[in-house]
Amino acid sequence: MLPADAHIGQVSLTVRDLDRSVLFYRDVLGFQEAKRSGRTSWLGPEGGRTLLELHENKGAIPKPSRSSGLYHFAILVPSRAALGRSLRRLSAKRWPMTGASDHLVSEALYLNDPDGLGIEIYRDRPREEWRTRNGQLMMATDPLDLHSLLEEPGAESAWNGLEAGTVMGHVHLHVPHLDAAEAFYCGQVGFEPTVRGYPGALFAAAGGYHHHLGMNTWVGVGAPPPPEHAVGLRSFTIESRDLQPAALDDVSTRVAVLLSPR
Repeated sequence: MLPADAHIGQVSLTVRDLDRSVLFYRDVLGFQEAKRSGRTSWLGPEGGRTLLELHENKGAIPKPSRSSGLYHFAILVPSRAALGRSLRRLSAKRWPMTGASDHLVSEALYLNDPDGLGIEIYRDRPREEWRTRNGQLMMATDPLDLHSLLEEPGAESAWNGLEAGTVMGHVHLHVPHLDAAEAFYCGQVGFEPTVRGYPGALFAAAGGYHHHLGMNTWVGVGAPPPPEHAVGLRSFTIESRDLQPAALDDVSTRVAVLLSPR
């Protein structure tokens, strides 16, 4: 298994228009551009670490709707007030949301970026409030009380972008087959399954978190990968201070063997 402190660190995306994307992530979501080199930009919260790496491909096509790959990446803000400020910002910028849910362990807002790539902005409830049933963590997709979120004390504070404590919470993928995805991400990489109760989906994590990785077959079992020149996910990192070199070599060896031609 991965060490308890393992988490998603940074997400790398292909976008069609770098200037357009940076404008969105900066002015709507509250990121700061930390660095730009050629057709690549790195973004993070002011005073925080880099969370996003954007690569421009002017010839990129939209990701086909019935293909595997990115469902959404999830930005974890440090408090309910911070989530309320994000909601107020989306409203002020008139940026459409695609959903808003109470997942019992968290509260989440959903939207798409200018290329149609899925984004979740969420806050976690304290772990002592998470509930289990028959040894499994309870999650749901219930309506989110948006009025309460807007009125959360501190949500009315002036918008100054994302707080420094904002991190990349998780990545959720469309996969062709759940059993193969579990064999790779759990059996080889080392995440532990946490929730199996959603039809067509599996959630996995390290250290007892609700999920660092979501996997689903909601676009169809056997869905093909998107074309190489489509916008979407390029990569994401899994990071840990406690992963010892020998353990890292072990994971690398298992993954290399799994991916090698047969």
